[in-house]
Amino acid sequence: MTGPVLRTIARMLLTVLAACVCLSLAQTNSSSNDSKQQRSIWDEPIRFSSKSKDACSMVVSGAGDYTRLRVSCKGPSQGQTPGRSYYCDFQGKPNQCRAYNQNPRHYFSQMMWDMRKLSHACQGPKLYRPQMCKKYAEEVQMTFLSAWPKTNAPKPPKPGQEQRKPVVPPQTKVATTPKTVKPQPQPVKPQTGKGSQPRKPIPRTTPRPTDQSDVKAARLATEYCWQSFHGICTYFISWFQN
Repeated sequence: MTGPVLRTIARMLLTVLAACVCLSLAQTNSSSNDSKQQRSIWDEPIRFSSKSKDACSMVVSGAGDYTRLRVSCKGPSQGQTPGRSYYCDFQGKPNQCRAYNQNPRHYFSQMMWDMRKLSHACQGPKLYRPQMCKKYAEEVQMTFLSAWPKTNAPKPPKPGQEQRKPVVPPQTKVATTPKTVKPQPQPVKPQTGKGSQPRKPIPRTTPRPTDQSDVKAARLATEYCWQSFHGICTYFISWFQN
């Protein structure tokens, strides 16, 4: 190969090598810029304790146009049993809120004040609206993405969809009135003893005469005998007459 050909090949290799170096430098600068953007909110995580004394931390990172938040917690150990561990992720676009851009750390501090009131930091609301950006749309707010281990909390209802509670039919109570038992009259027992029942007077009957002699005897007994002896007088008078 002649000298001019070698010089041409050398120039081409140098051009390719310079292009590769420039490309690698550009990628390095872009990765460093991305890391700076992800850590532009703060360098130290926000730490807090939940209501059940779980030690938690909040770490914010960037994911494209979204801002992502991870809340990691570890419970206190109980003897030889290690404490529980869990985490949950949230995502939103809080950078569309002017107050957030002025003080982003305070935005997540307001979320932390709500989480510290919970026994389980990841079992709170599925949508957080910090006071400083409360008037903005749900897309701006931090929305629940996932958790580990999975929580049993219900999913938030979609906009315009209401949660219907199951209708439980009311239980009708039948009022029962106690039956009233009428007292039955008891038979009156005859009283025993002296003077319990007055004796009825025995009517005194005058024997009816059967013939004319008896009529005459009765008339004579009425005229000449006492009233108490009418019967005897009538008998003797009729006997004497016969």
